[in-house]
Amino acid sequence: MDDSQTNHLKAYGITYWVLEQEVEADWLLNYRGGCFMIKFHTRIENELIVRGVSYDVISDANANGILREIASPSSNMDVMKLNKFPKIAVYSPKSKQPWDDAVTLVLTYAEIPYDVIFDEEVMTDELPTYDWLHLHHEDFTGQYGKFWANYSNQPWYIAQQMEFEANAKIFGFEKVSELKLAVAKKIRDYVTGGGFLFAMCSATDTYDIALAADGLDIIERMYDGDGADPSAQKKLDYTNTFAFKDFVLSRNPREIEFSNIDMQFRERGLTQQTDFFKLFEFSAKWDPVPTMLTQNHVHVIKGFMGQTTAYRKQLVKSEVVIMGETKSTGEVRYIHGIYGKGFWTFYGGHDPEDYQHFVGEEPTDLNLHPNSPGYRLILNNILFPAAKKKKQKT
Repeated sequence: MDDSQTNHLKAYGITYWVLEQEVEADWLLNYRGGCFMIKFHTRIENELIVRGVSYDVISDANANGILREIASPSSNMDVMKLNKFPKIAVYSPKSKQPWDDAVTLVLTYAEIPYDVIFDEEVMTDELPTYDWLHLHHEDFTGQYGKFWANYSNQPWYIAQQMEFEANAKIFGFEKVSELKLAVAKKIRDYVTGGGFLFAMCSATDTYDIALAADGLDIIERMYDGDGADPSAQKKLDYTNTFAFKDFVLSRNPREIEFSNIDMQFRERGLTQQTDFFKLFEFSAKWDPVPTMLTQNHVHVIKGFMGQTTAYRKQLVKSEVVIMGETKSTGEVRYIHGIYGKGFWTFYGGHDPEDYQHFVGEEPTDLNLHPNSPGYRLILNNILFPAAKKKKQKT
């Protein structure tokens, strides 16, 4: 999985497919960019050829030599055993197109199966049947992405508002914000019980904002029919959140920002040519989780924007693990934490290969980006729930 790999993204799909066949795989952390090692079988080799994934066939002696090299105390490498395929759910309205979400885009390209779920499935307690849940540009505050000023007359906006309001009434809520808070709490319970949550773009900050504003009205009249609580800011409870603290809400209903968690475009002072973030290096033997989540063939990743692009570093809780940052701007892009028995990861931005994605744009063609390091970070998270530390022979 170093620079010699012809298709990094489909390599993850091959590994997932192997697990579906009830064949185990080893994930060699920090070895040639995070390789996968699998017992040779002609059927697997044929699948590699069909999908255009490069590979090496090695002897048992060579394989054992690699494992000894990795086990050496002087190496920053380790082996994780993959022995099951994670069952994947994507939280999204059924009407949304797959290219609206970078995760569904890359899952489809890598040929990794997933189920689309939404409020009904979450509220009827189907979440515990999944190992991995993804959230993308959902707005858990109930403000429809704060797109009112720009898109309130668009058919898609009107249809979405009607759909969400109908869903709220089905579950006995007067407001969409109340339903979204209930969904956020169900997701919190899912993570507490051992589930894995991965979120991108505006799903990250709006999720924490919704939890912090539990019991408060932070929404203006055009979104829910009545005014917001003018003193809501000082009533926020940051102990409810996963990742962020001390943030200030955006009270302007015309501004497409939810709070000061997200770094504003003007203050970032970056262009497409200068926007990069650096992945941290972790100890594979002592910090295997962030090591898994940062496996890549490069350590500097080109940036990409979204409704939520990057997180203000001083608003990230001290216990959160920062895995990628742009130090010059004081922002972090890729973070991880533990909640109860489960794990969560937040990744800023919308599409790793579309610097500034606009509503209605054509989908990214991943055939043009088979080695995308930004998309690789997403796929690291897919396999994480399947990984267990392998006991090395002495």
